[in-house]
Amino acid sequence: MNQNVTSIDRPRQAPSVRRVWLFFAAIFVAVYFASLFSPPLLDDVDAAHAQAAQHMALTGNLITSKVNGIRYIEKPPLPYWLIAGMYRIFGQNTFATHLPNALAIFGLMWLAWLWSRRAWGDRAGFYAGLGVLTSVGCFLFTRFIIPEAILALLLLFALYALIVSLEDDRPRFIYWAWACVALAMLTKGLIAPVFFFGAAIPYLLLTGQWRRWKALRPISGFLLFLLIAAPWHILCGIANPDQGHPAGNHPSIGNVHGFFYFYFINEHVLRFFGLRYPHDYNKMPGILYWLAHLVWIFPWSLFLPAAAAVAWKTRRSWLKHLRHDAGDTVGFYLDNALREDVASYVQRVKFRARTTWLLSLFTAWTLLFFSISTNQEYYTFPVWTPLIMLIAAVVADIEEQRGTNGRPALSTAWLTGAMAVFAAIGVLSAVALGWGLWISRNLPYVPDIGLLLAHRGVADYTLSMSHLFDLTGESFAALRLPASLAAIALLLGPATGWLLRLKGKHLASTVCVALTMAVFLVAAHIAFARFEPMLSSKPMADTIMAKGSPSDTLIIDGDQSSGSSVIFYTNHFFDSRPALLVLPRCGQHGEGSTLLWGSCYPDAPDIFLSDAKLQAIWGTGNRKWIFAEDQDRAKVEHALTATGHLYPVQTLADKTLWTDRPLP
Repeated sequence: MNQNVTSIDRPRQAPSVRRVWLFFAAIFVAVYFASLFSPPLLDDVDAAHAQAAQHMALTGNLITSKVNGIRYIEKPPLPYWLIAGMYRIFGQNTFATHLPNALAIFGLMWLAWLWSRRAWGDRAGFYAGLGVLTSVGCFLFTRFIIPEAILALLLLFALYALIVSLEDDRPRFIYWAWACVALAMLTKGLIAPVFFFGAAIPYLLLTGQWRRWKALRPISGFLLFLLIAAPWHILCGIANPDQGHPAGNHPSIGNVHGFFYFYFINEHVLRFFGLRYPHDYNKMPGILYWLAHLVWIFPWSLFLPAAAAVAWKTRRSWLKHLRHDAGDTVGFYLDNALREDVASYVQRVKFRARTTWLLSLFTAWTLLFFSISTNQEYYTFPVWTPLIMLIAAVVADIEEQRGTNGRPALSTAWLTGAMAVFAAIGVLSAVALGWGLWISRNLPYVPDIGLLLAHRGVADYTLSMSHLFDLTGESFAALRLPASLAAIALLLGPATGWLLRLKGKHLASTVCVALTMAVFLVAAHIAFARFEPMLSSKPMADTIMAKGSPSDTLIIDGDQSSGSSVIFYTNHFFDSRPALLVLPRCGQHGEGSTLLWGSCYPDAPDIFLSDAKLQAIWGTGNRKWIFAEDQDRAKVEHALTATGHLYPVQTLADKTLWTDRPLP
């Protein structure tokens, strides 16, 4: 074989498939499976969404979910269906609640490995799987119930089914794409088909494969899509007809009020433009939105400069091998005349180029979409795996020194530089953690870490990561074990990886990156569990069930999300009777509550109290329990102390529980 044969056919050094999967399994068990058992369900979105699944599991109603007894129809049902199924198998616990997200990560790892292995080789597939398992964002945003991991898996499989059905001439495989997009719509709503077709259509145009439109099965595929996605939407619309709206003649609502308007217009269109009612979503500042992705795919984002450099260096050949007639030239066959199987080579080159384009288009379109709309930090979760796959391909290509005519696109110095940056970050982080441990060396260990935190209310806590700004130096007294573990991993791991890179042991160096992050994420979970008193109110639920009676009444001062874990864990104890909510602007409906829309239906229980109503029922009838966060503590004491029936029971971090009569 002459020197013109590109190194795409060279044997590539990578662990065997068996070793790869043993490695994957070890990291998955240590990082994801072991973390399924703690901490308990968190207040706010975690336990609130768990209540929706809990209602489905208990009642068998798979159409209309309820939270605290009130219809909750703003979210698609597939995540709740999955969790409800887990509840029927494993019981209503943390493990069952978070298992679907962990399995979604496992699926993303498998698919990233499978697709990258075919497109770029064994080493790229190995790195892609490691990247999914050890990236910061994938770990961080599967600690509570949000549908992004499931959405990411379904959309990535839909893209894979699209490219495989066309490249392998397997028309029936395209039905998997249609089915996955439908399931993705049942997971996150209209953005699922918007993201898929926003990438698929430009891809088909660029490759010229739009001419094979019959192979996409547009009619039968669309019917399959409707068969899967439409029934729930239709049945939910029938079960939740127009009932009027508490906003009256709100300009963004007009006179149209039922499920179809609420779900499709209010929750999709108006949310995109920031006009959703009620307005309770923030938009990240533009520069923060873009830079945050360096964190979400860290540490693999360290190799982004190398990926960008490869993209720029090869920009003139981006369309080569992309269209259907690529490679069908005399010159191409003369250049590769000594190949044993030129046709297979051409097919591999096309698949690689088209994979790069499809993943790049999907990533660019999704990032652009959320840069315009309202957003949360985790909304771009579906693009993190494609980004990691593209980065893994570049890293493997540079390490194996592959490229056109045997010339690599970049030297390994780019990877060595990235590892040097990682080593510097590791040393600085270890020093910072060491300093925190040093200044807290004489402080006592306080189990309730919430007592040691500041309450700065960054972004009014509407961004999911706002509580990170509450950390204080004193909190390290409760974080000595995870901080020590993280400091050791960050001090030794990146430095070792850098030295291995300098010695030319590139595979070992990249594996060192993954191992460092795996240990760091284990430490992060230990630290996360230490925040249980602040993030979850389960101990208060345990107190109520131990000292109270099923005939008692639970009251939350504020929205249900404030004490959603108390409501979840006491649901069986109170025989599914909803908690009462004290809201400052409580009128006929639950203004100021996340349950606002569902409270308009005639079957909604009368759970909303004003301060005057609270005072009227406090100390009368059956025992009352009232839960409040710190910002509402003074209000509760001011309103109820005068009744002479306010008895503190338990304080936990920034939360307090009272009752209206002495406990036995």
